[in-house]
Amino acid sequence: MIDLRRLLVLAAVALLAFGTGTAAATPAKSKTNAAAPATPPPFEPLPPPKIYLFRGAMGPIFSTGMDRLEEKLTKAGFSANVYEFTICRWIGDRAISSYKESPAPIVLIGHSMGGLCSIVISEMAAKENIPISLVIAIDPAHATGDVPLNVERFINIFLSDSVLGGGDVVAVPGFRGHYASYDLKENSRVSHINIEKSDDIHRQIVEMVTQLPRIPPQTQADAVPLRYLVPADTLVELWDSGVRVPVRRGDTMESIAAANRVPLWTLAQSNSLPENAQLTPGQTIIVPRHLTPPEPTAAMAVPPPAAGGRK
Repeated sequence: MIDLRRLLVLAAVALLAFGTGTAAATPAKSKTNAAAPATPPPFEPLPPPKIYLFRGAMGPIFSTGMDRLEEKLTKAGFSANVYEFTICRWIGDRAISSYKESPAPIVLIGHSMGGLCSIVISEMAAKENIPISLVIAIDPAHATGDVPLNVERFINIFLSDSVLGGGDVVAVPGFRGHYASYDLKENSRVSHINIEKSDDIHRQIVEMVTQLPRIPPQTQADAVPLRYLVPADTLVELWDSGVRVPVRRGDTMESIAAANRVPLWTLAQSNSLPENAQLTPGQTIIVPRHLTPPEPTAAMAVPPPAAGGRK
């Protein structure tokens, strides 16, 4: 005869086992049905930038290069206008209002006191939490302020020994954007009243502005500021910032420069090293890069043959 109590105990054990299995299975089922992490949406090109150019003191006489640059930018299809620095804050208010109505990248370019004006407008925009995509100062005045945090990219082309300009503009503490500074004092043919008239610099600025709407935002955390004393009679190449590149076995300063298509002197200055410095694998070298460069890579030398191998 079957023991009734034994049957009840067996039934209870079976129920407990079934309940435990069900409870254990529930999280697994939930995990299986968990939504996959969302992929970031594809980058959509930004609207064309709005470009504000500013002359220096006695601009119609000494800052005519700004007018020529404005003509080139307009011919390239951009909204570009040149102003006197004396109406700086009024233009700044207009730029901020325009951005609030129809957000578009803001580009500020100024010569002499116009360079100072570009920083003033950047500071005005910072108070409104408005980003400035690109600021280019061309031999700005000594009194020019520091680059504020809302500026994404800043380039300074100046003459440190200039009385009328000479502004060695730096960024505020905590700045994480892209920064590059070019001191042209070694070039005796460049002066305060012709530095903004360089056709080659104009060409590079137009190219940078043309690229601006079509490139995704770059990670700024890896941006290394660049400060160059440009050798005499050397054309200025407007890099955006620097990036750290690891040195691999067999790399030399010359091979890294060649692989990244940059002059050897830029590596020497960026890293405070002689051009023939001996490099160690694992060491990092700062390499200048353009606004949207391919990821720089160190040159990889062919490893030497193993001892006793074929000759």
